[in-house]
Amino acid sequence: MFSYILRRLLVAVPTLLILVVISFILMFAAPGGPFNSERPLPPQVLANIQAQYGLDQPYWKQMVDYVWNVVTKFDFGPSFQYRDRSVNGIIAQGFPVTLTYGIWSAVIAVIVGVTIGIAAAIRQNTWLDYVSVGFSIGAQALPNFVMAPLLVIVFTLWLGWLPGGGWRGGQWEYVIMPVIALSTSYMASLARITRSSMLEVLNSNFIRTAKAKGLPMRRVILRHALKPALLPVISYLGPAFVGMITGSVVVDVAFSTGGIGQFFVNSAFNRDYAVIMGITILFGMLTIGFNLIVDILYAWIDPKIRY
Repeated sequence: MFSYILRRLLVAVPTLLILVVISFILMFAAPGGPFNSERPLPPQVLANIQAQYGLDQPYWKQMVDYVWNVVTKFDFGPSFQYRDRSVNGIIAQGFPVTLTYGIWSAVIAVIVGVTIGIAAAIRQNTWLDYVSVGFSIGAQALPNFVMAPLLVIVFTLWLGWLPGGGWRGGQWEYVIMPVIALSTSYMASLARITRSSMLEVLNSNFIRTAKAKGLPMRRVILRHALKPALLPVISYLGPAFVGMITGSVVVDVAFSTGGIGQFFVNSAFNRDYAVIMGITILFGMLTIGFNLIVDILYAWIDPKIRY
């Protein structure tokens, strides 16, 4: 197991380094610049600003300095648009907000989605199964950019139960709608994957053997069927969990949470490459990290994968 983890780490480190380099190249290959505007700055002023941020240096030197600072100091440099603020500071401000409702979304999506999937598989071709399948199809047809305005219309404008936006330190009434908007489609996907996987396992020979021995159905499910049935679910959870804990640009903007998605959108409009690269690399790191965790969990559940 240790050698397997070591091998996965040896793959993850250069992958992260390549991500940082490619992010830098793509951002600086994009047309325009962070200080371009409809009213061009005087050449001397523009030269002074570029010198302040090191943009007057050759591209290769900028890239080497940037990659070195990211790898050795985890420093994404200063923002081009937010004066006197670093990219690290901006991420530190927005990421806790996104992380809060993202974790709640992940917890609810996993618990509810897996439970619905297992229940639907055990009660196949019953009303519970039909309702679960209908919920999965309906929820997947409502992505978060559709769900968010619908929630605002229903719970804010019609019923007046919840505020339509804001954060207020993460008070529960401000968290509910972002969590619902973000978790619903993931919950539906988890229910569908769990149901399919559980049905396949329940129809396998070793489950038939367990039933033939007279074991209680609860024991058959918990001791024999659940573990192999969760393998596809765990595979899905890696990128899905990153998608949830990093939130959604749509959810951040729709509910004005002040999360990291709003900074990403504002930076894209303002061509603040430093913030865009910082957030992109952060997402990439989380994706690599959680995929690594999923690979380890997968190998722990099914030892054949280690070899």
